[in-house]
Parts: sequence; C-alpha cells; structure tokens
Amino acid sequence: MRMCMQNRGILERYEKAQSGEIIIDISTQKVEDLYSRFDKKSHFLKKDLNQDLVDYIIECAGEIGDESFLIRFNFESKIDDESISRLQDIVKRFFAYLQEHEHTKMKEMFQKSATLLFIGALLAALSIGMAQSEFIEKSIVFSVLSEGLTVAAWVSLWEALAIFLIKWMPYKKKISLYKRIANAKIVFSS
Repeated sequence: MRMCMQNRGILERYEKAQSGEIIIDISTQKVEDLYSRFDKKSHFLKKDLNQDLVDYIIECAGEIGDESFLIRFNFESKIDDESISRLQDIVKRFFAYLQEHEHTKMKEMFQKSATLLFIGALLAALSIGMAQSEFIEKSIVFSVLSEGLTVAAWVSLWEALAIFLIKWMPYKKKISLYKRIANAKIVFSS
C-alpha cells in the first residue's frame, strides 16, 4: 500500500497527455543541444545523445515504472520536419543500441558463469580424487593442497551460481527499460 502511494506521488510530478500517457518533458533552445558535444562533426545518424539527456530520460522512465509514457521535446526555436524525423530516429537507435549493449554484457556474464561452473567442477573432482588418495594421510602438503582445491572449487561454483541466479537481473531490467524508451512515442513542441 505504501509503495503505491509513493509511486502515485512520483507520478503526480509528471504531466499527462490526453491519451493518458505520462509525459517526460525535455526543454532546450535548439536540437543541437541534445547531442554529445564530442560528435559535432559526425553525421546525424551516428551522433550520440548528450549523456545528461540520456541519464534524465532513463531516470524518468525508471521512476514512472510500468506506466505508459511519451517523450516530449520542447524547443524555444522553430524546428523543421527533417530535424524532427532525425531526432526521433536517433533516440530510437540510441536506446536500441543501449539495449543491445546490455544484452551483450549479460551474454558475456553467462559465458563467465559457464566457465566458472566448469572450472569449479574440475577443481571439485581433483579435490575429491586427492582426498581419496592414499598419499593424503602421509603428506601434509598433499592434504593442504587438497583442502585448497576444495575451497577454490566452492568459490568458483558459488560465483557461477550467483551469476546464474542473481546477477543477471539488473541487466534484464535495464534491457527492458531501454526497450520501453526506444519504443516510446516522441512528440515535439516549439
């Protein structure tokens, strides 16, 4: 109940469109202010969005949660149809890129998990093999090495399981959020 009231309080900070969508408002003087200052000479299709803008959109979309939303750009000067079309395309492409980037990181993490699982199983097998050996009773070094392998196996297996069971969730959440932003309706006013 408290979470719903807090969420409602956050949502009241936003304006709603006539269609019921929450509006993420972005105001600036001109279109060029929305792009990274390092990309001034890049072709429009290859421009990156300003990081402050990206962070703002992500933060707002995260606050809004599962509610439907649109992004409204407000410009102090008149904006032509070509710039509108380009900006819509760039926003969609940029957040689709972020989505794919997170997907790639999640895939690499699962590969790391599989590697750790294999290494952990191998170390556990070596440890069990050494523990069952008759040399273990006679050699303290052999005994310490066997125990060390057991600890290393458990650490490796634990990390593999932690990745598989827990650590992928933030990536999945970001992928979902970026997808929602990439598919959001974008409107303009000047």
